[in-house]
Amino acid sequence: MSEQKTNPMSTIVIDKVVINIGVGAAGEHLNKAAKVIELLTHHKPVFTKAEKTIRDFNIRKGLSIGAKVTLRKDDAYKFLKEAFYAKDYKIPVYSFDRQGNAYFGITDYTDFKGMKYDPDIGIFGMDIAIVFRRLGGYRISKRRINPKHIPNKIRITKEESMKFLEDNFNVKIVR
Repeated sequence: MSEQKTNPMSTIVIDKVVINIGVGAAGEHLNKAAKVIELLTHHKPVFTKAEKTIRDFNIRKGLSIGAKVTLRKDDAYKFLKEAFYAKDYKIPVYSFDRQGNAYFGITDYTDFKGMKYDPDIGIFGMDIAIVFRRLGGYRISKRRINPKHIPNKIRITKEESMKFLEDNFNVKIVR
């Protein structure tokens, strides 16, 4: 009997990794958060703006309240290895959504290997989002001519993304 061949376009890869620090206010504190992201990723972050005014928190629409950076390809894999080290290679099962993406937080940037506490910066935590995709098929929804919805056979399930992280990063999923 012949072995069943798998389609190489159904291989799961990491599309992007987004690192976000929400500060809630503009000014020096926001600049320090951007400096932390730059120290960890070696990329220049962009500032995120408030979408609406919240008077109780003294936030106006359009005010810069956070910093984020998006990593792709080798930079994403390299950063994830360091981030999983900071989390002791453990992620809870509730960190995965139905689309197969993963989200987790790190409470302090000094948990990363080689990072020391700097009293000028302070303590900053961050949110990390991992977006998965298959090699073939996701262009269907992005193309300009005749875009369509992504069929279920191309979508990534929660279990597939958990298995991907277990196999490639030796991450233990805490149930």
